[in-house]
Amino acid sequence: MVKVMVVDDDVLIRELVGLVLRDEGMDVIEKTNGFDAWNYYMNNPIDIIVLDIMMPRMDGWELCRKLREDGDKPVLMLTAKKEPPDKMKGFQLGTDDYLVKPFDPMELVMRVKALLKRYRIATSHIVKLGRVTLDKSSYQVRLSDTGAEWVLPLKEFELLYKLASYPGQIFTRDLLIRDIWGYAYDGDERTVDTHIKRLRDKFSEYDEDFRIVTMRGIGYRLEARHD
Repeated sequence: MVKVMVVDDDVLIRELVGLVLRDEGMDVIEKTNGFDAWNYYMNNPIDIIVLDIMMPRMDGWELCRKLREDGDKPVLMLTAKKEPPDKMKGFQLGTDDYLVKPFDPMELVMRVKALLKRYRIATSHIVKLGRVTLDKSSYQVRLSDTGAEWVLPLKEFELLYKLASYPGQIFTRDLLIRDIWGYAYDGDERTVDTHIKRLRDKFSEYDEDFRIVTMRGIGYRLEARHD
């Protein structure tokens, strides 16, 4: 499930944005200011951020700058600041899109979906890898050749689902630790290696459908069979 963080000090805006995005099957996290949003982002996996500009504690300008310096997550500014210099500043700081209030809720949905597509972020609960199907809604693995259904340990499932959602993309161990275990995790990168080994062992008979490739000194990527 796509996880969206909506950052706005206006409760009505948060409720409206949350309503339309949840109707699209997305998980919405609401924050009232940039400071709280940044702290949450640093400790939890987030797929896309929708943020206001004028907020207490840390405004949207600063939050956008910090988000862009940290990584490559899609950012959409949703704000009443409509002057060209404001839009220019937003894009210079790294926002991917800029939508002015008042806004059409369905336009917001379409823009969010466009950013998810651009960043190749999966919006479906289902990921298929040949004979192997991953269902995020139930955390089940279905095997079409045997009809069996497996329930993997949570972290193993989330790790495989993350890699399978972006076939061919390289993930560093540090990024996988952050997205799967969170910044509060106090272990080391060997945890990723251990979980990858377990997944390889469990799916050794399905290497024609997919395989997890070690990128020496970097991390991992999943190669899927193309029908």
